[in-house]
Amino acid sequence: MRKLITIFSCLFIVVQFFSGCTDEKNNAKSMEQLYKENGVPVKVETIKKVPIVIKHTYHAVLTGIKESKASAKVSDKVEKIYFSVGDHVKKDQVIISFPIDNPAAQYNQAKVSFEHARATLKRMQDLYKNGGISLQEFENTRTQFEVVKANWEAVKQFVKVQAPISGIITQINVQESDNVKPGDPLFTISQTYKLKSKFWVSESEIKDIHKGDSASATWGDITIKGRVIQVDLSLNAKKQAFGVAVEFDNSQKQIQSGVNAEITIQGDGGGEGILIGRKNLVRMENKNIVFVATNGIAKEREITIGKSIGLDVKVVKGLNPGDLLITEGQLLLKNGDKIRIINQS
Repeated sequence: MRKLITIFSCLFIVVQFFSGCTDEKNNAKSMEQLYKENGVPVKVETIKKVPIVIKHTYHAVLTGIKESKASAKVSDKVEKIYFSVGDHVKKDQVIISFPIDNPAAQYNQAKVSFEHARATLKRMQDLYKNGGISLQEFENTRTQFEVVKANWEAVKQFVKVQAPISGIITQINVQESDNVKPGDPLFTISQTYKLKSKFWVSESEIKDIHKGDSASATWGDITIKGRVIQVDLSLNAKKQAFGVAVEFDNSQKQIQSGVNAEITIQGDGGGEGILIGRKNLVRMENKNIVFVATNGIAKEREITIGKSIGLDVKVVKGLNPGDLLITEGQLLLKNGDKIRIINQS
């Protein structure tokens, strides 16, 4: 008895399985029949020529329009730092000082020599005015003074490091009491009312970029506007690319120097043409195919595409203004299918 129950259970499952398959097949057939009778629902848009704006995006570091770094000239301990990051300073203001008794700097010796040379020049100048010495002797003394003065200025820079330009201190690399050696970076001063950047562009893209093209730099949720100021005319052999320099208005100080930003270059030399979304392409046998709506019928159309512009592609051949391009439902279609337009733009 138990054996008979098992057999009937198996038969029931098999019947149910084939019954389900039959229902699915009937449902599929009914959907196909519905499409044949009423048409496949599709969305279309009218093809028209539009201005083609060529955009390219790169990532590069933004720096101040003018930027200068100072480094240590002697091995010694940082004695005093007079400013902080973010402070405005003027050219030749002392930013960092080292002890003046550093033997390598010879600060005191250079100072004494300078004062002696200055006093000597003053005496020789008075003698020359009174006819006590010749012009040649006076010129020789003045030349010696200029040499001693230049040496004194250099020595002062060793122990009293000055700002090389006016601007904002954007970086200080040391702290008071730090030991440094010659060449170690001390601080950076930038003029950040404008920012600049240089990046590298491939051979295929450089023809789209010209001096004067508009540009934007985006960092986080902040975007500033600018222009291309230089486009190299020769390929950099090491980079195997062309250099492009851009400049941005940062008068509101929205973006800091040194950040990595997304830079977009927008040219206006693309003229007019037909653009379609890449999603509308159907690849068939290595051909780019689209479907157009013609009198309620889907017509397969092979097209030739050109440059990619964002998510769009330029259509070089195969579509004309006024054509109705099927933008949704095309994956359900084959050439000659009846269609039903449910939306048109």
